[in-house]
Amino acid sequence: MPTGYRSGGFKRTHDGARLVITTILGIVFGYFIGVSFPSGSLNKIRLPSSLMPSINIAISDEGIYPPEKKPETNGQSEKIPKIYVPTNPRGAELLPPGIIEAESDFYLRRLWGEPSEDLKKKPKYLVTFTVGLNQRKNIDACVKKFSEDFQILLFHYDGRTSEWDEFEWSKNAIHVSARKQTKWWYAKRFLHPDIVAAYEYIFIWDEDLGVEHFNGDRFIELVKKHGLEITQPGLEPNNGLTWQMTKRRGDREVHMVTEEKPGWCSDPHLPPCAAFVEIMAPVFSREAWRCVWHMIQNDLVHGWGLDFALRRCVEPAHEKIGVVDSQWIVHQVIPSLGAQGSTEDGKPPWEGVRARCKNEWSMFQDRLAQADKEYLAQIGKG
Repeated sequence: MPTGYRSGGFKRTHDGARLVITTILGIVFGYFIGVSFPSGSLNKIRLPSSLMPSINIAISDEGIYPPEKKPETNGQSEKIPKIYVPTNPRGAELLPPGIIEAESDFYLRRLWGEPSEDLKKKPKYLVTFTVGLNQRKNIDACVKKFSEDFQILLFHYDGRTSEWDEFEWSKNAIHVSARKQTKWWYAKRFLHPDIVAAYEYIFIWDEDLGVEHFNGDRFIELVKKHGLEITQPGLEPNNGLTWQMTKRRGDREVHMVTEEKPGWCSDPHLPPCAAFVEIMAPVFSREAWRCVWHMIQNDLVHGWGLDFALRRCVEPAHEKIGVVDSQWIVHQVIPSLGAQGSTEDGKPPWEGVRARCKNEWSMFQDRLAQADKEYLAQIGKG
């Protein structure tokens, strides 16, 4: 009995020592195996498909990709290089210049196929209308005056967009909807110069324009021929005419100067006798629009007073701003914008809208004068 007891104890002690030694050797062996493998080799391990029936992916240090789309490194390190390029657009300083797309457009693209094959034709000009559904027949007539070289963009102030699908062209137009806003509100938010950089000219038009005597392609030809940077079609002087400058002349293609009432023009090269178009149907070159967009005030939505300041964006303004007479339009003076106002203190909606228009004109003039004063003081000429 004593002998059996000692023998059993020795066996248990021996087995325990063996277990400890085996464990230590396993740890050491595992360590050497681990450090001997390349760091990326474990990425190549594939589990049997029976264990992962719904997963078809490859895992890399940079993310997860379908096997056929795993990025090629060409033997180069996958570490992101340290980049800081101060000449990049603001906010993009950490990107390599070759990947930056600083400009955009309104071209419609497919959800399939090769991107390079998306566009059969790239429109060269952008035409925007600020519209309500009630004027859809008039807008349809306007759009038909523009060829495929013109991209159509509608800003909907009444929130109704789907009804425009009765027109085939509407399916290829861009639609932006925000209730009870003006075209300058839309322009400031959706026509940033980098967004419309693909277009040589930008039309920013009202919805109440008659275009029986207008052709978009011919208009552009004349604008280019006479080197105009800011322009509009002439207005038929039968209704809605405010300024002599925008009145159509029947004996010429374009005009850049006019005569106004005595005392209205302190200089024949200044508005409203020259360097002046109205804000109902202006057309801007890409370069001029880049300047004008920055001058549009974010909170002044009617644009009154802007027409007198457009001359600041081109030089010499009295030669670069003009009216195209041989392609003319009719201002129908439909008070649709006034109807978007609100009745206050018993006054009809249009009165409140008109009052704000006049107030914004004064505010814009004051801001511009103050900005001039501050700049001149800064450079020591104030």
